[in-house]
Amino acid sequence: MSEFSGKTFAKASVPAGAFPVDPRTGFTEECRLCPRECGVRRDSEKGNGFCRSPYTPQLIRAAAHFGEEPCISGQRGSGTLFFTGCHLSCVYCQNHTISRRMIPGYPADADTLRQVIDSLLEQGVHNISFVSASHFSRPIAAVLQGLNLPVPVVWNCSGYESVSALRELEGLVDIYLPDFKYADEALGRQLSLAPDYPRTALAAIREMLRQTGPFCLGEDGLLKKGVLIRHLILPGYIENTLRVIDILEDELPKGAFLFSLLGQYTPIRALQQDGSLKRFPTLQRTLTKAEFDRVWDYLSFSSLEDGYVQEPDSAGEEAIPAFDGTGLPLSSFSQ
Repeated sequence: MSEFSGKTFAKASVPAGAFPVDPRTGFTEECRLCPRECGVRRDSEKGNGFCRSPYTPQLIRAAAHFGEEPCISGQRGSGTLFFTGCHLSCVYCQNHTISRRMIPGYPADADTLRQVIDSLLEQGVHNISFVSASHFSRPIAAVLQGLNLPVPVVWNCSGYESVSALRELEGLVDIYLPDFKYADEALGRQLSLAPDYPRTALAAIREMLRQTGPFCLGEDGLLKKGVLIRHLILPGYIENTLRVIDILEDELPKGAFLFSLLGQYTPIRALQQDGSLKRFPTLQRTLTKAEFDRVWDYLSFSSLEDGYVQEPDSAGEEAIPAFDGTGLPLSSFSQ
């Protein structure tokens, strides 16, 4: 991953208990945690909403992760908790086995989440990062309210977030890592079943910035607080990326956030084989040099000055973590 700042370009050197339910029915209240506002009732074991998830967080991996931006991974890694389920439906999702709950995960109550966090802290990680956990934000917030962590809390999300749900995280999350996937409503509908993605993500990021204020890097180069916005360049959809850059430049305060441009799009073999990508031929290949160069030139002439660029040669399925229960106290789970 490369770093850009002030239009200079330098290679970065990075070597307890149950959750509340309705006592009359055993279910939680109608769920409106994400922008889809399904209104379904989710109990500790099942949920029939868009995310396909019960109310209890479903955890699949907890380990030091070194694949994030240098200001997040540092030298000792980011203490990353991966959850299953998702309230988007991206046809190209590299983590489709967990986002679509093909691997359901392990139910983690408050005590288990605290145990996992303690284990990660003992490993010396730079932060505790919750990945794709928005559909579990309320029970996770309840856990965080009882903790006084010595490292920042990171919320790594799709950008398709409810402002009201984000407000429940205020004071509990130090760093937000949202995506900004689409500037085009039609593309949001086609690729993620979310035509309202652009305006929803922009409102969410404004709320994140309100909570954290301008980004703050420590003397060690690690992000202490703030918002780092990510965007994955999709092959064949370069105009979308250029419009994303325009939106971030025009709609958000200059110098308040970091921007990470990701060029490592990887067409997942399993998604090609099951027909998910059949209607999207350009998503069945990686980014071309010409496409990447066009985006880089456009970014270079924008007013965005601080952030990172991951180049196309980083693409590959080998970078996807193993979603196999790593780091989980499996003896404490009951399936």
